[in-house]
Amino acid sequence: MIEYLSEYGVFLLKTITIVAAIMLILGMLLNAAERQKERKGELNIQNLSEGLKDVQQHMQFAMLEGKARKQAEKAAKKAKSDTPPSRRVFVIDFKGSMEAKEVESLRREVTAVLAVADNKQDEVVVRLESPGGVVHGYGLAAAQLKRLRDAEIPLTVSVDKVAASGGYMMACIANKIVAAPFAILGSIGVLAQMPNFHRWLKNHDIDFEQLTAGEYKRTLTVFGENTEKGRKKYQEDLEDIHVLFKTFVKEHRTDLNIDAVATGEIWFGQRALDQGLIDEIATSDDLLLGLNKDATLFKVEYKEKLKLANKIAHGAHTTIDRLLMSWFERVQFWRY
Repeated sequence: MIEYLSEYGVFLLKTITIVAAIMLILGMLLNAAERQKERKGELNIQNLSEGLKDVQQHMQFAMLEGKARKQAEKAAKKAKSDTPPSRRVFVIDFKGSMEAKEVESLRREVTAVLAVADNKQDEVVVRLESPGGVVHGYGLAAAQLKRLRDAEIPLTVSVDKVAASGGYMMACIANKIVAAPFAILGSIGVLAQMPNFHRWLKNHDIDFEQLTAGEYKRTLTVFGENTEKGRKKYQEDLEDIHVLFKTFVKEHRTDLNIDAVATGEIWFGQRALDQGLIDEIATSDDLLLGLNKDATLFKVEYKEKLKLANKIAHGAHTTIDRLLMSWFERVQFWRY
């Protein structure tokens, strides 16, 4: 039985990979056949408080019968006319890919919130999920959240699964970080890796020419011969980025022992709390339920309108991204 499940799992993974590859190729072909116009989108605002109230009332009514149910329904109709809380909580979701392509939507969502938020009573909650990625992409994503802090609007980041590396760079901006018991936090480090085909090319009598102007314009290369001098410079650049990363985190979480946590390690929920990486253990569901008691919750989401070609390509990219995310989470879980 175990062997059968294992074989089925391998078959399923291969099938998903093939389907994703076909979708990606189709998207590329359609893109090539159709000239791209400027992409436009729309901002969607959803009242989450109304949804939560509907669920609550549905449960209450289901447990009542006869006269008691009618009275409860009557009371609910009367309550709808009551004035809702003046305090508002704006909820933004950010599920980051390796290249942080979602930062464009985040930029528009933050701009929309800043246009209406009152820093004396309103609040922003970002439900964040990301294993990190490219430095410049997540640097910009963190800068978008910093706009909220600069406007003195209280910001809470909620992590249900993972906020590591660039994801934690974003999270540390918040006034408060809330994480689920087994959420992955940390990974304050820098990683770079690349293959080198120089020996293979040399064995096949293939020359590779690369011309540069500037001593360190290119330190390591995929096809050329790498030198110790180049490796040393590349390592120095990584160390410099790591220092910038540590400084950035320390600026926003001043009580953090940065040298103890900036080792590239990760921590799960409670251990992350012990290290000072987060402020509270709770799921995003519990967080929003608590806030809903004295505030109206609004989800703010910017969605791009994609053409058919882009939808196919986006679907393939999302599938591959989810596979990578799933792999990352499994590796981290079984590693520790």
